Amino acid sequence: MAAKSAGAASKHKAPKLKPTPTNKDAHTKMEAPAALKFSKEQELDAYRGMLLIRRFEEKAGQLYGMGFIGGFCHLYIGQEAVVTGMQMAIDEGDQVITGYRDHGHMLACGMDPNGVMAELTGRRGGLSKGKGGSMHMFSKEKNFYGGHGIVGAQVSLGTGLAFANKYRENDRVSLAYFGDGASNQGQVYESFNMAELWQLPVIYIVENNRYAMGTSVSRSSAQQDFSQRGASFNIPGIQVDGMDVRAVKAAGDVAVQWCRAGKGPIILEMQTYRYRGHSMSDPAKYRSKDEVQKMRAEHDPIEQVKQRILEGKMASEDDLKAIDKEIRDIVAKSAEFAQNDPEPDVSELYTDITL
Repeated sequence: MAAKSAGAASKHKAPKLKPTPTNKDAHTKMEAPAALKFSKEQELDAYRGMLLIRRFEEKAGQLYGMGFIGGFCHLYIGQEAVVTGMQMAIDEGDQVITGYRDHGHMLACGMDPNGVMAELTGRRGGLSKGKGGSMHMFSKEKNFYGGHGIVGAQVSLGTGLAFANKYRENDRVSLAYFGDGASNQGQVYESFNMAELWQLPVIYIVENNRYAMGTSVSRSSAQQDFSQRGASFNIPGIQVDGMDVRAVKAAGDVAVQWCRAGKGPIILEMQTYRYRGHSMSDPAKYRSKDEVQKMRAEHDPIEQVKQRILEGKMASEDDLKAIDKEIRDIVAKSAEFAQNDPEPDVSELYTDITL
């Protein structure tokens, strides 16, 4: 019986499987390009853009404390270089989608500060008519497809935007932002698989601010190099100094060129840091004050630009103070508008709803 069994087994050998084709151009680890040397115009634009986000978020925090903003409110203070640098790398018509820490992305996309702040306070002039709040604002005109409150949900949607772009052959690129915490969600990897399989023009931007909701990356992630999260799908990744707007722009240029060349998706891990808690209700006791202060003193994205401007004599201290005053006036007007704009009519509860 033993000999017979052996003979039978030999007649039913496992079939030889053909190896799955791979994208030979992809490298799971790509070297970060050198930080760019900005022109005077670029430095000042970056300074102005990041300062608007910083001052806006500071004011939003104040309004939250005064009770004008309800629900959740996640501030972008400290991470301004990421979205500012990426916006400098893309073209008009490219799309942006992100999670719930989204006010900075809206402002960088050129959305009206009055409309953003009014949405935070739930007013009629808000960009979602006061019905979306902090986490759910959209602007088709600015190609901003929303902040999203469900962790990781925007990654699938951003992949869908890239699918539409490829289908339409419009040469557009989709930017899908998410955090280190969302990187562990299952739909992220389903999206990676489809994006590489169909060679979709999407840039996955991991804003690694080290703590997700409050648990450090070292305690929550087996693979802490987030640029390598697409390795099993053959998606290349670059680790970037997300506190330096020039480094972000340089990596963004590489990623955009990769996508427009038809090479499929790419991952950019932005190593950044948030100064505030996860949300306004988070006291952030899981890290020391010294750690936060050290990041502010040595790596603040806005101070880096300010120092380069002054050292390069591109503008004087008085010039920069004038810019700060101009930004503060814009933010003050947005806060005034948001506090005095009427609340939505009750009938708005039944509009913009798909049944």
